[in-house]
Amino acid sequence: MNFQQLRSIREASRRGFNLTEVANVLFTSQPGVSRQIRELEEELGVDIFERNGKRLTGLTEPGKGILPIIERLLLEAENLHQAGSEYSDQTKGTLAIATTHTQARYVLPKVVQQFRRAFPEVRIALQQSSPEHIAEWVMSGKADIGIATEGLSQFKDLVSFPCYEWNHVIVVPEGHPLLRKETLTLEDLANYPLITYDVGFTGRGHIDAAFVDAGLRTDIVLTAMDSDVIQQYVALGLGVGIVASMAIETNRTNGLRTVAADHLFTPNVTRLAVRRGAYLRTYTYDFIRQFAPALSKEDIRKAIADADNN
Repeated sequence: MNFQQLRSIREASRRGFNLTEVANVLFTSQPGVSRQIRELEEELGVDIFERNGKRLTGLTEPGKGILPIIERLLLEAENLHQAGSEYSDQTKGTLAIATTHTQARYVLPKVVQQFRRAFPEVRIALQQSSPEHIAEWVMSGKADIGIATEGLSQFKDLVSFPCYEWNHVIVVPEGHPLLRKETLTLEDLANYPLITYDVGFTGRGHIDAAFVDAGLRTDIVLTAMDSDVIQQYVALGLGVGIVASMAIETNRTNGLRTVAADHLFTPNVTRLAVRRGAYLRTYTYDFIRQFAPALSKEDIRKAIADADNN
């Protein structure tokens, strides 16, 4: 039994049993992957995969029991490498962070700046995508940390921490009729075309839920992942914008005005997630604490340990 066999099994499951994709990921050939899988099956004395001819079609019942064991073995192997790196050199390495555009653009710059001062020899790899992809990257080990608003707490293979709370704000051009409203209502907003985030991004679920609960239909004419893009189209007069509060800069130069919406939409919580069972290097703990100062190193360790025991 060897790690290449274990990786072949894991990747075959992750890649929808497509051995061509598995071979590309593992930088080997398709026949090589097939051989690794077959050799492990012969050693264990069971078929791990169901087959249609030479094509893999799914996991057998024994395979469903074996796969989690393989996942744990490979995770512990990665943890062993991390631990070795930790003790051989505690100030060098790479910290991979998967996050949304809003977090990367408006929240992380100051944290990254502080972190780089403390760990100048640690390279930071920022990856931006949707919350679902962020979770996948952390669970697969492609990212050490995931940061997003929606969804991270829903994955059993992740341990996530609440970091800070924020609200949406309304963005309109100078002179817009909504600026004359003493108290803005959802009914007022529903009278205008709206521009906001794509579904699944930056608290969009709370926006939709507020209108549904109020029994109001909305005309969302444009959606985007990027707060800057939303504001650009608001400035062009295409509609009323609903954006994250942290995306609003104090010295605006594009002629836009903001209106508080704390009373209209449920507050959002930004969460940070790590993979269950992962070994975190010292600088990873340091980054988490800079992003969420209320979390102590002991809090993080205890949450990971509790998750592993459940």
